[in-house]
Amino acid sequence: MKYSGWPETGELVVGKVDEIEDFGVFVDLEEYEDKRGLVHVSEVASGWIKNVRDHVSEGQTVVCKVLDVDEGSQQIDLSIKDVNEHQRSEKIQDWKNEQKADKWMALAFGEEMTDEQYTNVANELLAEFGSIYGGFEQAAIHGPDALADTDLSDDEVSSLVETARENVSVPYVNVTGYVDLRNAGKNGVDAIKEALKAAEGNGDIPEEIELSVTYVGAPEYRIRVKAPNYKTAEAQLEESVARAEAVMEEVGGTAAFHRDRHTDDE
Repeated sequence: MKYSGWPETGELVVGKVDEIEDFGVFVDLEEYEDKRGLVHVSEVASGWIKNVRDHVSEGQTVVCKVLDVDEGSQQIDLSIKDVNEHQRSEKIQDWKNEQKADKWMALAFGEEMTDEQYTNVANELLAEFGSIYGGFEQAAIHGPDALADTDLSDDEVSSLVETARENVSVPYVNVTGYVDLRNAGKNGVDAIKEALKAAEGNGDIPEEIELSVTYVGAPEYRIRVKAPNYKTAEAQLEESVARAEAVMEEVGGTAAFHRDRHTDDE
């Protein structure tokens, strides 16, 4: 995605060196449509510069700081020297993430996606999360709930969540569910204890998974799973519930799974 507007003063932008002159460097801005900026020779690097080409080359990707924008004269003044290595690395990563997100948009909505729909969806994600990539990342972690405050349609939310969960890699995700355990028999308490042990995995949970079962309020128990990705977390949650159900069925009890708490207190 390329923005149709203008960058703001102080903003970091990604560009490609298009032309090198003795007085400076012309840079095509990768994030903005038909926008080109000038890095004056004094802003290419610190200290005296004998030859600009000793510092930059044509076709090179650079990160610049926007010094000034004059829309009337169509001029954007940039600086390379005012960007430190940490800023450069972080900005390049953000830019690469947005390129990924641009491809995910195409996967989510396919060839039938119009420019108008792309713009509407992108603007919703930008307004809510600050970036399109951030929207996909939150959708992968939290599902439809992450997009609840946007004006996206149910179909758009569904497409974004499905694509996010298939493509976004996040360090860890957390999922939570609740199970109601009921057994009216004389050994009801013992049966529930066994069901809880089973839900926790009886010590047979993969090392990369964190799974805990905590008491909420009779007959409700909370199951929390922390895993490297959403699919794994959901699978572990389902298996945890299935183990508890198996134990309860053996003694004539029940185990009812649900996503939300029955009470209002945490």
